Amino acid sequence: MSNELPVAVLGAGPVGLAAAAHLAERNIPFVIFEAGEHAGASIQRWGHVRLFSPWRYNMDPAAQRLLQSDGWSPPELAAYPTGADIVEQYLAPLAALDVIAPHMRLGHRVTGVTRHGVDKLRDDHRADRPFVVTTSSDDGVTRTLARAVIDATGTWLTPNPVGTEGIPAIGEDTAARQITYGIPDVLPTDRYAGKRVAVVGSGHSAKHVLRELAEGAPATTVTWIMRRGENLFGDEVDARLPERGRLGADAHELVSSGRVQLETGFGVERIDVVGRAIVLLSADGRKAGPFDEVIAATGFRPDFSFLRELRLDLDPWVESTRTLAPLIDPNVHSCGSVPPHGAAELAHPERGFYAIGAKSYGRAPNLLLATGYEQARSVVAELAGDHDAAARVELILPASGSACGAKKPREAAESACCG
Repeated sequence: MSNELPVAVLGAGPVGLAAAAHLAERNIPFVIFEAGEHAGASIQRWGHVRLFSPWRYNMDPAAQRLLQSDGWSPPELAAYPTGADIVEQYLAPLAALDVIAPHMRLGHRVTGVTRHGVDKLRDDHRADRPFVVTTSSDDGVTRTLARAVIDATGTWLTPNPVGTEGIPAIGEDTAARQITYGIPDVLPTDRYAGKRVAVVGSGHSAKHVLRELAEGAPATTVTWIMRRGENLFGDEVDARLPERGRLGADAHELVSSGRVQLETGFGVERIDVVGRAIVLLSADGRKAGPFDEVIAATGFRPDFSFLRELRLDLDPWVESTRTLAPLIDPNVHSCGSVPPHGAAELAHPERGFYAIGAKSYGRAPNLLLATGYEQARSVVAELAGDHDAAARVELILPASGSACGAKKPREAAESACCG
């Protein structure tokens, strides 16, 4: 396969642009496909959220080198950015660099990745054939040949349902107009003011939404729906990441004061629409509501639909590579106990294809941005033939050795310390 073909990077978020920065430093041709109209489009959707890790852990080293060579001044490393800060102060300047901007294809949604001339079933020297990346844009459908593919599309656009068993609850589609998934900005609008709102979810995203609703949406009645029944608030004091601990402490105070009502051990099986309100029902017959709005902060999952013709070796439940799965399984690990890893653990039978960032973790919620950057560095080194660099560990985390401490299995499963 010709090395003159570009490496296709799917997604222009932090990890995708980190891969582009490493490719640029190694003078490897690349092209970036981004479904949004600007770099970091998915992050902009939660731009109002302040991260609980400071700037120093949220920027890729290669990206910083390229930016500083162009005269960029870094933000205060100890400050805590919002999602909007990440886009405006870091990703937008990075995407505008002369070594990256000409290779950006904005408004290009990837609809398929295949091997040229063969489907998934056929061998026929497939490893020697280039990839074909099919994209859809306002200008129509485009097919681009690539020597390798780095999938950094993330998981933000495929949220988990309200239903507790991994599929939508009965009636969830019918109630869709009154359900918001992810972390909506509840402050600028009156959508939630004076309403009865249910927040479904156990992690830090749900806690953030609770705090915003309680503080900024006047006369709103808030009910917190949790599937689990223990370790409700997590670590309320966190010496490594104080802002993360504060989320748990604030959630505890909101429940204790009665400003937020709490329903625990409540797995939503059915959603009934009653007039203009909705009622949540659990498998054991309990009811919660009626509510005017539901916010589902239930996490995210990867989209493999456009990769169907590639030979992927996915773990059957984590949905990462089979090699990586035991290292990140949220039933056992939090991000604090995940060992460093790189190209070797991310490799699929389809040689030259790698998923990095949140997509690489499948359904596991415990990725650190710094881990995604290390994945990008290692994968690009492997594609460059620098196998020693690909195997080397260059991950730098807080003094404890991680940005998140190891947790007991039940705590790890719902931890959003890395989200």
